[in-house]
Amino acid sequence: MSVVRSALIYFAVVFGAGFALGLVRVTLLVPRLGVRAAELIEMPLMLAVVMLAARFVVRRYPRPPAARSRLGIGFLALALLLAAELAGALLVQQTTIHSWLASRDPVSTSVYAIVLLLCAAMPWIIARRTG
Repeated sequence: MSVVRSALIYFAVVFGAGFALGLVRVTLLVPRLGVRAAELIEMPLMLAVVMLAARFVVRRYPRPPAARSRLGIGFLALALLLAAELAGALLVQQTTIHSWLASRDPVSTSVYAIVLLLCAAMPWIIARRTG
């Protein structure tokens, strides 16, 4: 299976789960706990989704097995995730990039950036661990 197709599947699983968890976060957690706490509670769940999605893609579509291909899958999925998030901010929330970035909580955004980097590397990490 091609890198692009594997990346699309990986992106779709992670984005779909993130969208569902985001709905729960915004409607149930943010009003009760605030933005920072709600986003920090969501992060371990998203990391688990990232790990499971990467494992699924690596096991279900074992070719191409090279590290370069696995990193390509992860970074292409990351690019799609960032594009989707930016499109959501610009189109749905009708905000500018600057105001969207300024509105982000610095603590939860830092943790989010780490999760995104792990998302990009996870297909490679999982492939290495599973041999």
